[in-house]
This record gives sequence, C-alpha cells and structure tokens, in this order.
Amino acid sequence: MQSPLPVRDGVNATRLRLPDEGPWDTAMDYMMHRWGHIDPQGIEDRFDAGEIVGEGGVPLDRRTRLEDHTFIWYYRTLPPETRLPVELNILHQDDHILVVDKPHFLPTTPGGTYIQESALVRLRNQLNLPDLIPMHRLDRMTAGILLLSTNPETRGNYQVLFEKRQVQKEYECVSAAEPAAGYPAVDFPAVVRNRMTKSRSYLLAEVIDGEPNAETRIALLKTFDAGNTAGAPGTSSAPGSARAPRRALYLLEPHSGKTHQLRVHMASLGLGIVNDAFYPDLLDKAPDDYTKPLQLLARGIRFVDPITKKPAEYRSTLQLSEAPA
Repeated sequence: MQSPLPVRDGVNATRLRLPDEGPWDTAMDYMMHRWGHIDPQGIEDRFDAGEIVGEGGVPLDRRTRLEDHTFIWYYRTLPPETRLPVELNILHQDDHILVVDKPHFLPTTPGGTYIQESALVRLRNQLNLPDLIPMHRLDRMTAGILLLSTNPETRGNYQVLFEKRQVQKEYECVSAAEPAAGYPAVDFPAVVRNRMTKSRSYLLAEVIDGEPNAETRIALLKTFDAGNTAGAPGTSSAPGSARAPRRALYLLEPHSGKTHQLRVHMASLGLGIVNDAFYPDLLDKAPDDYTKPLQLLARGIRFVDPITKKPAEYRSTLQLSEAPA
C-alpha cells in the first residue's frame, strides 16, 4: 500500500493498522493506549498539527473516530544514533539500479536501534534518492554486493528476477578446514539441502523435519594456516611451536534465500563460519567488535538485465580479513 507521506530524512513514514473495534472511540484514544505512557503530549501535538494522516493523506485530529480509517501513517521520532565506523562503496549506478559493497556491521534496511545507520537510509540521503529500495537483503554482519532499485517504474522488472530465482549469487566464507569433532568428513563440492524455519529464539533459524526448502552448493577453494591471511602476513613457526590451525576459504552458491541459510548450512557440516556469534552456538550478546567481522562475503551477483536484455555481473571489491592473502 502506497504511503501518502513522502520519505523524510531517508526514512519511510510508519504505517499503523487501526483495530476494527475495541474500547476506543477515536484513533487518538487507540494511539494513547499503545504509546501514551511514553509521550502523551507528543501524540496530542501530532494530531493537532495534522501530522497523522489516513489514506489519501487526509489529516486526522483528536476527534477522528476509530472506524473512519483502517490504516494511518505518521513519522516516528528518531532517537540519535552514533555513526557506525564503516563505509559503503558504490560500484555501479544507472537509471534503474544501484550496486554497492555493503560493509560488515551495517544493516541493509532500518530496524531496531539502526535507522539512519542502515545502508538504505544512508544511500537515500547521500544520493538524494528517496525512492531507493533494496532488491534483496544481506544480514547486518554479512558484507558484499547489494543491489537496489532506483526507479519505481522499472522496479518490478528486477523483482521478478528474484521471485523466479533467475539471479545467481556467490558468497565466500572462511571456516575450519576440517569439520568439528563429532561431524563426518565432507567431500567437496557438497550440497546441503534441508527444511529451515525461524526458531522461537530471537533472530535465529533452525533445521526441522520436512520437505526441503533451502539448498546451498559448497565448494572448497583453498586451505591455509590461520595466521597466513589477507590481514596478517604468514610467518613460519619457530621449532617446537604449535602449528596454526588449518582454515579454508569456501565458495557458497545458495539456490534459495532463507534467513541465515549459509550460516546454518555451514554449521550443519561442523564448519561454522569464523566469528559467527549465532551458529553453531549462540554466544552472549556483546558490543560489536569491528576487528572480528563475520567471515562471510557476498562476492558476486549475475543475471540477465531485464532492461538491456544483456548479461550483467557485479563483483565485490572487499576481502575477508581472515581469508588467505
């Protein structure tokens, strides 16, 4: 449903569905019931200023009856945010799409405590593109290629590609070279296929019995000593010193797009991705450590461009800090 309010400061207006019935006479009564304990004066002021609107942009006031509207829109009061110490890199921009390298720790879209500090809002404000919309999502902790639509008139052409799975994605990750104790050896390339669902735990996904709905092809690209990485030149061990653990760089090709699919599938092989705080074990919540990003990168994306009818491919310029030099 199209919002009657324009994007402001890179953020969409919030849409609220009013209940069909209840002990509230007016729309304001209902909003007071929901949020009056936080800022009752602010709610009254918004109604008085006509800043809360219904379909077609019709302003509501204190007396607007609950049954007069099904949906209403308003702008949230945004709390101040500390800028995340990461930057986006624009790789391609034309009249229809924008392709960027999203860094680790920056969410794709606004949510929770990250509103202005999301890739979408940053880019809307930076490029003055209020109609910008992401065509897919990357987890906040995942870096790499992100494709966005810049043109509402052609957006549907690109959305169809994703809906019909006509977009090929490649990821890279760093994990152990051998599965953890208790897991069988893996012959690569391997295909992991199972049924995934969001668990009842916060932000987690899990594998359940049933018809598979998630599939990932995994290939082994290279094995190396943990110390010999892009961020740290390899050094020879002194006589008698412990050998650095063996790690590996893997190529991941998802054939579906479930939440945390790649992280869950790697963990299911006993090859949990380096610096993953969720899988295979959920760690206690801690402040972001920018020196230890999740070692998962959206390396590339390929499709036949629906406008030009030509093959298109975009590759990330980022490197995983724990990957081999």
